[in-house]
Amino acid sequence: MLPYETLLKDNKEWAAERVKEQPDFFKTLSELQTPEFLWIGCSDSRVPANQITGTQPGEIFVHRNVANLVINTDVNLLSVLDYAVNYLFVKHVIVCGHYGCGGVKASMTSDDFNQVLNMWLRNIKDVHRIHRSELDAIEDEEKKCDRLVELNVQEQIFNLAKTSIIQRAWQNDKRPDLHGWVYGLNDGIIKPVYEMKAGTHIDPLYEYKNL
Repeated sequence: MLPYETLLKDNKEWAAERVKEQPDFFKTLSELQTPEFLWIGCSDSRVPANQITGTQPGEIFVHRNVANLVINTDVNLLSVLDYAVNYLFVKHVIVCGHYGCGGVKASMTSDDFNQVLNMWLRNIKDVHRIHRSELDAIEDEEKKCDRLVELNVQEQIFNLAKTSIIQRAWQNDKRPDLHGWVYGLNDGIIKPVYEMKAGTHIDPLYEYKNL
């Protein structure tokens, strides 16, 4: 049996088990989607949102990319954010990074990863530059990388707060709260590292008027 055929076989077994446990599972799931959470995570295969939070299909709306970035020109990310906030009415947006992130590690080098990855990783390099004093004071490279993972999550929370999508929802609906988390590959534990309540004021330069 080929690897992809194994996936199809396992899918049938999984679906059968769900129906055995709850006969109307898929009927209910197909008719309603009311997640409270939008999860912006890393594409790393070791960090699946539902499994590490113990949630079921339908409970978390998920977007993933390399190093869990929120970039103001990323139409993919922004369309997910718009849909989650304005049509699903999520109450919480979570940016979840993870220790040992390959994208963060790559950004700490001077290696040329060719055009597309260079463009993407530069966003993490910008985080490094902003927090250079703190990071340069950390001698241990693994600890420095771990701290950059945390700071990267923090900056993505700010990037969310800079969008008119979030600011409009804050003004009109007093939601969503923004949460920055980091997942530990070594122990499976999620560590909250930053939080921004709905309506938090940021630098006035980024705050929109007449929303």
